[in-house]
Parts: sequence; structure tokens; C-alpha cells
Amino acid sequence: MVRIYTDEIINAVCLNYAERRGVQPSDIEVQLSWDEEYGYTAELWVSGRSQYLIESNLLESIEQYMHSHYNRRVFRSDIKLDIDEDAGEFFAEIAE
Repeated sequence: MVRIYTDEIINAVCLNYAERRGVQPSDIEVQLSWDEEYGYTAELWVSGRSQYLIESNLLESIEQYMHSHYNRRVFRSDIKLDIDEDAGEFFAEIAE
């Protein structure tokens, strides 16, 4: 099992949405969150505009990141998002 943490999850989202929007990854800000009603979400800021992402958007970004950076083909069903409340850190576990 591979585990990636908050910074890599944010990088995955930035890279995915930078490609979609035609901007640099450094032009994107991402804040991850979790709540009981909506589950895992993120707020994304690009060029002064805000967009909310749901869990499936996050999983898609991680899926593409794993393929482009680790040369691993994974599927959304292989990815489990979680949070370590003691460390205050998000992580994704990817089944091998």
C-alpha cells in the first residue's frame, strides 16, 4: 500500500486543474477539508475565482498524479481518503 499525504494531494489537484485551466500549478491554491455532511472536499482558487471540489474530483486528481509521477495505473476504487486528526494531516491510501 502506498500512502501520500496532504502536500502531495494538493500537488495532485494543482497539477490536474492547472492542465485543465491552462495555467501554472503555482497559480492555484487548494484547501482540503472534511465534514460529516459532504465528506472530503477542497476549495480551489484560480485567478481570483473559487471553486469547490467533491471527493470524486480529488480521487481523479490523485489517480492522474499516480500515473504521471509514479507510473502506476490506479483506479478510484483503489484510493481511500482519510485524515489523521492527531497530526492534522490528510492522506490517501492507494492499494497495490
